Order: sequence, then structure tokens, then C-alpha cells
Amino acid sequence: MKTQLFAREVQSPDAALLRSHYFRFHLPHVHLNSVFGDDWFALKAEGFARFFGTPLFLITQTILVLVWIGINVFGFATFDVYPFILLNLAFSLQAAYAAPLILLAQTRQADRDKVNAEADAQHREAIAVASEQRQIITEEQTAQLLALLEQNTQLTEMVKELSQHIEALTTEMHARVLRGEGKREG
Repeated sequence: MKTQLFAREVQSPDAALLRSHYFRFHLPHVHLNSVFGDDWFALKAEGFARFFGTPLFLITQTILVLVWIGINVFGFATFDVYPFILLNLAFSLQAAYAAPLILLAQTRQADRDKVNAEADAQHREAIAVASEQRQIITEEQTAQLLALLEQNTQLTEMVKELSQHIEALTTEMHARVLRGEGKREG
């Protein structure tokens, strides 16, 4: 799925200019998308680290702690009497595993954020270069259009002068023809 997303080309006028896909700067960093790797343990560890920050985890842990304390306080069982040393030990064990997983996830996320920011900066730079190239081409085309308009204006003026000259010659020839007919008749 990810490779299809990265392999898709942008369908725009700039696509012909750039001849590459939108995510071309992100491709070198695709391996960072998975926080802990792609094996079974890595996927479970990432799921576990993500679960620690959910409301479901907090609510479930709160309910378990209340039940634990309630069972021991009201005498249903006495496996962990006040000051709840076993419960404290369970929290310490949980923290010993949770903290490194969370720190690892934060570190890897920071690495991903950094390379994505760099890739985005490269993409913005490529867009700026393409924009500058389009601007240069536009300026060249504008200059060519102005030159063509000037040539067109000159040609129009020449056509006007030639038309006036042809009109003058036609009038002069017409006058000569009329004078020539008048002399022949008389």
C-alpha cells in the first residue's frame, strides 16, 4: 500500500516538468515509518507503547487498582494488606517496562519528524526552483510576444503605406487613362 502511494505520479502540469512523484523526497526515509521494525515483536511492542496513552488503559488500570485495594481493605482476601507493597511492586514493574518503550517511541517519532521535515523542505525547494524556471520561461515568452507584436505593428504600417501608394498609383493611372481617352475623342 505504501509503495503504491509513493509510486503514484502527480497529475498536474508540473508533473511533466519534474518527471517524478510527489513523495520522491520521502522515499529514502520509508524505513523509519515503522517505529520498532516490522517483525512480530516490534509490532506488539509498538502496540503496547501506544496502548499506554489511551483512555481505555487508564480506566482499566484505575478499575483494577480500586478492585485490588477493595479486596484487601474489606477482607475478601489478604494477599496485599495496607501499605499495598505488592501493588507498589506491580506499578514499579509496569513503569520499568513502559518508560523505555515510551522513550523509544518518542525518539523514533522525533527521527521520523526530522527526516519528514527535511524531505518537505527539499520538496518546497524543488517547487521553488520549478516556479523560478516557469517564471523565466514566462518572461522569455512575454519578450517574444512583445517582439512579435512590434513586428506585426511594423508589418501593418508597411501594408498601410503600400496600400496608400497603390491607391495613389491607381488614381494616377485612372487619371491618365481618362486623359488618354479624352485626347482620342477630340
